[in-house]
Amino acid sequence: MSPPVAPPGWSRWLVPPAALSVHLSIGQAYAWSVFKPSLESALDLSGTQSALPFQLGIVMLGLSAAFGGTLVERNGPRWAMTVALICFSSGFLLSALGAATEQYWLIVFGYGFVGGIGLGIGYISPVSTLIKWFPDRPGMATGIAIMGFGGGALIASPWSAQMLESFGSDSSGIAQAFLVHGLTYALFMSLGVFLVRVPRPAKTAADGTPAPLEGVQVSANSAIRTPQFWCLWVVLCMNVTAGIGILEKAAPMITDFFSDTSTPVSVSAAAGFVALLSAANMAGRIGWSSTSDLIGRKNIYRVYLGVGALMYALIAWVGDSSKPLFICCALVILSFYGGGFATIPAYLKDLFGTYQVGAIHGRLLTAWSTAGVLGPLIVNWIADRQEEAGKSGASLYGTSLIIMIGLLVIGFVANELVRPVNARHHIPAQREASDVTERQQSV
Repeated sequence: MSPPVAPPGWSRWLVPPAALSVHLSIGQAYAWSVFKPSLESALDLSGTQSALPFQLGIVMLGLSAAFGGTLVERNGPRWAMTVALICFSSGFLLSALGAATEQYWLIVFGYGFVGGIGLGIGYISPVSTLIKWFPDRPGMATGIAIMGFGGGALIASPWSAQMLESFGSDSSGIAQAFLVHGLTYALFMSLGVFLVRVPRPAKTAADGTPAPLEGVQVSANSAIRTPQFWCLWVVLCMNVTAGIGILEKAAPMITDFFSDTSTPVSVSAAAGFVALLSAANMAGRIGWSSTSDLIGRKNIYRVYLGVGALMYALIAWVGDSSKPLFICCALVILSFYGGGFATIPAYLKDLFGTYQVGAIHGRLLTAWSTAGVLGPLIVNWIADRQEEAGKSGASLYGTSLIIMIGLLVIGFVANELVRPVNARHHIPAQREASDVTERQQSV
């Protein structure tokens, strides 16, 4: 499939809705917990077992983004969105079959493995294209799309819950819910496939061939050999680990923190807290990434990591004394979590150029896969050990919160070490123009 080049007069503002249609769909992954109680009851699963599809999905997201990034750059966003549509929707259809036949391995394979590939390819599919359409505001452009991934759960959570209430929470009802999800998301994601376009090269050389891209340009294979790439890998991993540690255990954490006070947190209030965190996650993706266009990428990550460490310190030492303080600190941390995701493509563009920024972004997302395991593991494992030692309330989380502060400090230092890429990693202008010519001839 050739990259679809925009015709003359095509509005660049049609591209963000195309990206949103994909990201709002695959953002359903954050709403997997809605299915957990029903699956545990219908298929006699433990909490650990019911989390397997989500965990495998996040791992496959990172791996498929890393290994598929170069293919996305070569074949274009329409190809990538089509692959994402097929894999993500097929994952739900396979899961529906698994639920109907009560074969849980098929749900894990369908949603986690096949659907996870759709998550990874879909996540990176619009990034490079958006940066090329909006070179003047790359943070805002990628923030719009990646905001959709954070906000997808706000739509999917009540929708999925309503379907389980309507169809039933037994295996048959779960199968019907999965089926409706698969078909609906296929239809919605097809809007992105239809709308997405890549821009035409704005400048040509005297002989009519495309002129080289402006600024520093580094290939994906060269980028992973630079210290800048690995500094940003550490930055993203530390920031995501800190955010996902709260996000994954938000409801029990706020309940435990205030369980020994005169005003304990109810189940409904804890659920409301989770919804607030999702909103902060989504708002941070567009708000902070747009701010990075004004103050610079390094400065915004100083805020994410430095202020984030301060917020964790406040929760650790005085969080159990004030609900408003606890909630405000958690909301700020989650806004930084979302903002970190949305700002990283623009940071990569600043350092490595637009030549293969999508492929580089895909490789960097392996940091997300690592953090997706590391963050929940730190918080849950330490809380379990503290509970076994007879502790309760806020003391269950003291050690893990201090660890999070340390991780954010590591990320802060890694961000300070980022410098411009050495010229030996830059690609020659002649090769760059030749590659653009080949892409045009394939259209």
